[in-house]
Amino acid sequence: MTDNDTRPTDAEVAAELEGVPSELTDGGDALADVPSDVIAALKGDLEAAKQDVLYAKAETQNVRRRMEKEVADTRAYAATAFARDILSVADNLSRALETIPAELREDDKMKNLVAGLEATGREIEKVFASHGISRIAAKGLPLDPHQHQAMLEIPSNDVEPGTVLQELQAGYMIKDRLLRAAMVAVAKKPD
Repeated sequence: MTDNDTRPTDAEVAAELEGVPSELTDGGDALADVPSDVIAALKGDLEAAKQDVLYAKAETQNVRRRMEKEVADTRAYAATAFARDILSVADNLSRALETIPAELREDDKMKNLVAGLEATGREIEKVFASHGISRIAAKGLPLDPHQHQAMLEIPSNDVEPGTVLQELQAGYMIKDRLLRAAMVAVAKKPD
C-alpha cells in the first residue's frame, strides 16, 4: 500500500471480518433472497442517516463556534460595569483639575498637589488604553447618534447644523462597543 493509497489491504480486510459468519461475507450471495425494494429502502435509510450525521456534525461545530465567541466576548467585555463606575471617578478628577485657578497652579505650596493630580489623570488614561477603553471624539464632528447624545442645541451661523460645538461630558468606547455616549451641545440654524 502506498502513502497516498488509503484502501485497506486484503490482510486488513480479512482481520476485520474475522468472526463474522461466512454467509454475510461471501460477496453478497446471502442478500440474493432479499427483495430489491427492501435493499433500495435500506440504502435510502443509510443515505438519510449519513445526512443526519453530517447535519449533526455541522450543528456541533456551529454550537462550538458560538460558545467560543461568547467566551471571547465575555473575556473582552467583562470589565464593562466596572469601567462605567470608574468613568465617574475620572470625570470628577478632570473637573477638579479644570477648576484649579492659574495662580494656585503657580503657588509653590500647591504645585506638587496639582502635579500629583495631573499624574493621576494620565495614569487613568493609560489604564483605560491598556483595557481597550478609548475616548469618543466629539467637538467639531457631525452628531453621531451611535456615540453622541445631544443635550442641547445652540444657534450658530459658523458651522453646519448638527455639528458638535461643545462636549458636556466625555463619551467612551470599550473596544468596539459603546461604554458611555458623549453628552454634547450641537449647532442649529439661528431662528
